This record gives sequence, structure tokens and C-alpha cells, in this order.
Amino acid sequence: MIRGYVDVLRSYWPMLVFGLLTVFFGNFGQSFFISWFGAPIQEKLGLSASAYGSAYSVATLISGLTIMAIGGLVDKLSLRLFITLIALGLFVASLLMWQMNSLFSLVIALFMLRFFGQGLMPHTAMTVMGRYFSVNRGKSISIAGNGVPLGEMILPSLLVLIIALVGWQNSWLVVALVVIGAYLPTAHWLLHRAGPSEVERLGMEKRLRPDDIPDGSRRTVLKDKRFWLALPLLLAPGFIVTGIFIQQAFILSEKGWSTGLFATSFIVYGGVHWVASLVTGTLVDRYSAARLLIFLGVPLFVGLVLAGTFEGIWVVFIMMTMLGIGIGMTGTIMNALWAEIYGTTHLGAIRSLITALGVISTAASPVLLGLMIDAGITASVLLWSMAAYVLVSLVLARQSFRVWHAPL
Repeated sequence: MIRGYVDVLRSYWPMLVFGLLTVFFGNFGQSFFISWFGAPIQEKLGLSASAYGSAYSVATLISGLTIMAIGGLVDKLSLRLFITLIALGLFVASLLMWQMNSLFSLVIALFMLRFFGQGLMPHTAMTVMGRYFSVNRGKSISIAGNGVPLGEMILPSLLVLIIALVGWQNSWLVVALVVIGAYLPTAHWLLHRAGPSEVERLGMEKRLRPDDIPDGSRRTVLKDKRFWLALPLLLAPGFIVTGIFIQQAFILSEKGWSTGLFATSFIVYGGVHWVASLVTGTLVDRYSAARLLIFLGVPLFVGLVLAGTFEGIWVVFIMMTMLGIGIGMTGTIMNALWAEIYGTTHLGAIRSLITALGVISTAASPVLLGLMIDAGITASVLLWSMAAYVLVSLVLARQSFRVWHAPL
């Protein structure tokens, strides 16, 4: 496995570093980064927790819907122009956070951070990986996708240092300057160094798709019943992980698990997430994402059933291990699947649709789980309910892209 990654890095390092770097800088719009500013923002504007949460949810939902309308431009504009516009948008968003002084300016700044950072940065990187690579598509998506766990490991500690030096609001000026002064010129240099794509070199764009399946548009996807059968499973990992993390206080209290224990388990989660992504990248290149799809929900199902049934300390680590495997598999399989099934001509438009659906799903998860909790169900029933959802999704996915279900 390691040899395969070394070989593809040696041959295509400029484009792979571009993908990794673009996803990494998208972390400035991710929840784990913005969450460090929640308390000081509430204090500065005099916002309650619910008011701040509502502003964040509104900005996130609008961002997801906007991506569905704008994300397809990556198929039409030159990559250098598109990435320049995204970087400039993230630059302006950071400046707005630097000067933010009202609820209205907060919502606008959060929307732009979520749209350009959490949304368009990884969207562009994954679209490019899917289009640029064919034989090594799984590995390339895995390498680029590791920009997220890399950011989770590096940015919090670095941010604490920057805030200590210049203050929380001035730190956004630092972010703005790094985006415009470091990321943008480096991205252009890497794109200049990148040579012909793997698809062009090997002439194997349709290796993983039957010749009689034309490149599909977003309309093709929406009319394909196989897509709707697979969708619940593809959305399951993000829906479940978001719900568990947001409602962790209730689950920990019911199960008798301490917050310190849960925090420690995040180390396991992050490590497993990273390893699962790398392993899945190799498996996708060997068997195809469509063949691996039906295995996607298995770790989630096992982890949720065990967590709902048992209460020992060991269960926390098993659950987080299974969630990490599920999330690690999802990013690589989902991003490779659309290129395999529908081609790369309209890949940006297709991915923007999926991104929007994913955002809506993760936004709905805490609300739906909250309603179940308010209705009086126990944590075990909550976890079993999510396991049942995964099981139904697995059955539906089995009936989706059936033409690909050849024996492994």
C-alpha cells in the first residue's frame, strides 16, 4: 500500500500537493476551527448560546444551498481563475471576521467562511482529483482529503498561540494574510508545475465505467433511481457523527461516560479516520468505489449497536473507532463514486449537489436527535435507532448500482 502512494506522489506530486493544500486551507471554514471563537463572539455581541447557534446554522444552510448553484462553475471556468476567486472570497471572509461588530456582519462573515472555506475549497480539490486521475483516483482523493485531519492536528495548537499573541479578532487578519500571501501564490505555482493528467497520459478515463454509459449531468443523476437508493447510506456517516458529537452531553450522561474519556477517544477517532482513508484509497483503485459502497455502513452499524447495548469504558473507544472507519471510508468512496458512474465532464455540478445534500443532512441531524431526546427516549434507544437507519440504508444501497456488484 505504501509503495503505491509513494509511486503516485513521485509522478504527480504538484497536483496532489495542490489538492492537499486546498483542503487544508478550507479548514478555516470548518466547524472545529470556528468553534474556538464561539465564546468571545458571544461575549462581544452579547449573544446567547441559542442565538449564536442559530446564526451559525442559518449561515451554514445558506452556504450549502449556494454551493449547489455555484459549485458547477468549476466545470466551466479555468481552474486557476476559479481557485483565485475562492481564495479572494476566503480572504474577504477573514477580513469581515476581523472587523465583525454586529449580528448581521457575523452572519455574513460566517456564510462566506462556510461557503468559500468549508464548501468550495474541498469541493474544488476533490473535483480536480476525480477529473485529473483515473487509475489512481482513490489514492489521490485520499491524499487530498487528509488535509482535514492534518488541519485538526495542527491548527488548534497554532491558533491558541496566535490568539495569545495578537488576540482572537486580530487572528483573523493573520488568516487573511496567510490565504492571500501564502496559499494563492503557492496554488498557482503548483498548478503551473502540474503536467498532463493521469487520464491524458494513460488514456483510461473510462476504465471503470462501461463504454455505453455517457458522461452524466446533474439532471441525469436526479433521474437515476440508483442514486436515490444509495443516497441514504452515503449521507449516514455525516448525519450520525454530527448528531452524536452535538448531542454528546446527553449520551455521556446517560451512559455514565466522562467528558475526559470522550475527549481522549477523539485521538483514536482522528487516527483511525486517517488510516481508514488511506486504506480505502488503495481499495478503491483496486476494486472501484461502487463495489465498496455496500460495505460503507458496516462499521457504523457495529459501533452503534455495541454502544447502544453496553456501557463499559471500552465501548467508547470501539464506537469512536467504528465512526472513524466509517468517516474515513466515506470521503474516499463518495468522491470517487461519481466519477466512476457518471464521468468527469459535469463532476463539479454533481459534487455540488451532493455537498448541498450533505450540509442539509448534517444541519438536520442535531434537530431530529434533539426532538427524540425531548420526547424522552434513552441514549441506548437513540443509538439503536441510528443503527436501524444504517441497516435500512445498507439494504437500499445493495439495490443501487447493482451492475457493479461483481464478486471481489
